[in-house]
Amino acid sequence: MWRKSGKAPDYRFTLANERTFLAWIRTALAFLAAAVGIDQLAPNIAPTLYREILVLVLSVFSAILAFYAYRRWTANEKAMRHEAELPYTRTLAVISVVMIAVIIFVVYLMLYYRT
Repeated sequence: MWRKSGKAPDYRFTLANERTFLAWIRTALAFLAAAVGIDQLAPNIAPTLYREILVLVLSVFSAILAFYAYRRWTANEKAMRHEAELPYTRTLAVISVVMIAVIIFVVYLMLYYRT
């Protein structure tokens, strides 16, 4: 089991890793809150199909981020236990691209499907 391998890292690094994990979880929750908000509070933002696609994309992305948060936390813990470099992530760029796409889509819906 990886939790018993290597040597225990300084508790401050472990706590920092946990705070980072929680930040990823908060980001996932924000995407989920956006999906619920659009679904429940903006039923007239666009035709039903477009709105449901947007809600589905936000919800699925939220689940993927939550899963990734745990994987990233685990990888960082393993690296710290073995005194290795922390793994690099490109996920921040992915989150940015998804956010830009969602923003463009929402602006499009608001401009062309107002009721």
